[in-house]
Amino acid sequence: MNSPLRWLVLGILSSALLLIVIDMTVIYLALPSLTYELQASANEKLWIVNAYALTVAGLLPGMGALGDRFGHKRMFIAGLVVFGCASLGAAFSPTPELLIGARVALAVGAAMMMPATLAIIRHVFVDARERALAFGIWAAIASGGAAFGPVVGGVLLEHFWWGSVFIINVPIVLLALVLAVIWVPARPGNPGRPFDLLASLWVMGALVGLTLAIKEAGKADPSALQAGIAAITAVVCALAFLRRQRQTAVPMIDFALFRDRSFSAGVVAASVASAALMGMELVVSQRLQLVVGLSPLQAGLTILPIPLGAFIAGPLAGLALPRIGAERILSASLALSAAGALLYLLGYGAQQWVQILSFSLLGFGVGAAMTAASSAMLLHAPPDRAGMAASIEEVSYELGGALGIAILGSLMSAVYTAAIVTPKAMALPDLARDSLDGALIAAESLPDAIAAPLISLAQGAFDNAFVAVMIAVVALLGITSGGIALCTRRPR
Repeated sequence: MNSPLRWLVLGILSSALLLIVIDMTVIYLALPSLTYELQASANEKLWIVNAYALTVAGLLPGMGALGDRFGHKRMFIAGLVVFGCASLGAAFSPTPELLIGARVALAVGAAMMMPATLAIIRHVFVDARERALAFGIWAAIASGGAAFGPVVGGVLLEHFWWGSVFIINVPIVLLALVLAVIWVPARPGNPGRPFDLLASLWVMGALVGLTLAIKEAGKADPSALQAGIAAITAVVCALAFLRRQRQTAVPMIDFALFRDRSFSAGVVAASVASAALMGMELVVSQRLQLVVGLSPLQAGLTILPIPLGAFIAGPLAGLALPRIGAERILSASLALSAAGALLYLLGYGAQQWVQILSFSLLGFGVGAAMTAASSAMLLHAPPDRAGMAASIEEVSYELGGALGIAILGSLMSAVYTAAIVTPKAMALPDLARDSLDGALIAAESLPDAIAAPLISLAQGAFDNAFVAVMIAVVALLGITSGGIALCTRRPR
């Protein structure tokens, strides 16, 4: 497509992508509000956050195959409709269970759109340099948009109720829908491309089982039986999926793609960068509100350097890719992110400029890593596997985010529960042991002489959890950076 309209198409796709990735993290700053309004438990809170990413990750491979079969424009438009309707349901959910269900519906719409965005970009931009720049813009929005979610949530929650973080999607969906119908080019699909529903269910079962096992292991009083059953379920579903892929003539995921070292490095980098970003933002956004005492808007503005850094890094990394190479950018950008996270860990109580610098480094590194990862995967796959490669790229991103929230969120809960030790004279409510939110809610019904020490103890315990999560983030980014550098330097 040589018409200047290709940039308009990129804008349409980018607006939908921005909604998708913002919806993953916009909920972070709304968690304290909706926890209070809906009386959600710590486990329900994690599922409100995680249901979206888990469902998207489970459906993406199948949706990528459907896009290759029926055409990516059709999938994109249908996904917009589902996403808009689910946003209305989420905004007015009266219970945690219904909100979780609405988040699942949102994820279905997101999974329909995400592979289509990358596949359409690949077909619309035929010039290699323009395509690299387009991928850079896409990756900047994917990483920066996720980091920008808490900022959007903070602005909305300053003036409206928690449901506004979902209702804001509706007018944008309507505008994108009209523009997509008119301007996004239609490309015929491959009717012979099958859709394997059972394989998608196996993937979903493996992801849910793994998440349940992680969350159960992170509880204050974990059940070895429940954790074991969940882990066994995850393994059985994963093995069933792999067996089905080997038996079918047209697999949902062609594992031969992973023989390419650049492709595999992109998958690992996207997963790790997403896990670190999501897990860190989850704990930082809550600490800024519940410990430091910032308003949602103030907390969102505090972490604004992360999305700004990612937005700047994406296009720059896209322009540098032809000269430097994806593998070098992957290793260097993850190392830069680790440095930013370490600087914040050491200076979260220091002057404001130290925090701004640390968040800027972290965001710039994540944005560059996502750009290089997208390019490494999309440009090392055959053209007829564009939808499959796009779905693998986005599975890496969504699965990384889901596991980051599950693992780092469980680590946060486990350290908090272990650290909140009270004198024998103070009877600690069970709700206070559950989470810092629970401690603050419990303190409202206690006398001041008991409430104040309880809040102080709970905030101190949460600070311990925050430090543990940040150490894990630094280690994860640093080890992955070194591993990619070592593996990609070996002779092919």
